[in-house]
This record gives sequence, C-alpha cells and structure tokens, in this order.
Amino acid sequence: MADHEGRPGADEYAPFYAGYIARVPPGGLASVLEEQRGGLRRMLEGLTDAQAEHAYAPGKWTVKEVVGHVADAERVFAYRALRFARGDDTPLAGFDHNAYVPAGAFGRRSLDALLDELEGVRGATVALFRGLPPDAWLRRGTASGAPVSVRALACMIGGHELHHRVVLEERYLPAP
Repeated sequence: MADHEGRPGADEYAPFYAGYIARVPPGGLASVLEEQRGGLRRMLEGLTDAQAEHAYAPGKWTVKEVVGHVADAERVFAYRALRFARGDDTPLAGFDHNAYVPAGAFGRRSLDALLDELEGVRGATVALFRGLPPDAWLRRGTASGAPVSVRALACMIGGHELHHRVVLEERYLPAP
C-alpha cells in the first residue's frame, strides 16, 4: 500500500481534526476525493434558492453558506498541502471560518453557482493530489499552531465535507 493510501497517524494532525479523518473511507486519498466530487450537488438537487437560504436555527449558517464554507475550507487545506508538499515549512496561520462566511456573501449567489464553484475547487484539489510524488504525502508543516502532514490534509478535506453532509442531512433537509 502506498503511503498516501494509508491513514495518517495521530501525530500527523491536531486532535480537533480526528473526527474528520475518521469519516474518510479507506483507499487512495485522491480517488476518495474524486469519488466525493458532486456529492453535495446530488444531495441538494431539487432545493430552490429560497430553500437554500434556510438556516435550522438563528445564528446558524444557511445551506448556501454551508456550501460556500466547504469550498473555502477546501481551498485553505489544499493551499496548506501544496506548501508542505513542495517542502515549504513556513508556519501557516489559522483561518477564522466564522469571519469568512459573511465576507463570502454566499446568499447573493445561486445554489447552483456555489455548487459549480465547489466542484471546480474539488477538481483542482484532486489534480494537486494526483500529481504529488509518493514522498510528498508524508511531508509536514505547521498550520494553526499544530503539525500536519500532506496526507492528513487530504483526509481533512474529504472528512470536512462528509461532516457537513451529515449536518445538512440531519438539520436542513426534510425527511423523505
């Protein structure tokens, strides 16, 4: 089994991310990410833009904001993976996802446009990971004050989306 197909060890990521990493099914990580592509679109198809403006409670994100957040977080995680895979060990700051969402003004866009963007981001992410040499997957850097490996970042991307799918299913979408 190639290193990028193995699960990252607990020393490859901050404990906060363990739940995301645990959600990712076994297999080659780039393949897992490719298989997820379009999953949110399939889940949310049929929602109108008005329905996608729904938040399950005051102060919670709307469906559109969740989709925008997933795309933003994937970009940040993929950027970190790029830097570390290329041997750049400059510590990277964290990002405040709660500040990014309002600044993203996702409610001004259609759900379809947001899903298109997410799928484009995922395509770029998959291309990045598919192009990495095997040794790059184990390279590490520091992000948000904690060590993280490239393969852990790949798992975090997939697991983060899966986390939000569960939230959407449980709290936003009507039961069949």
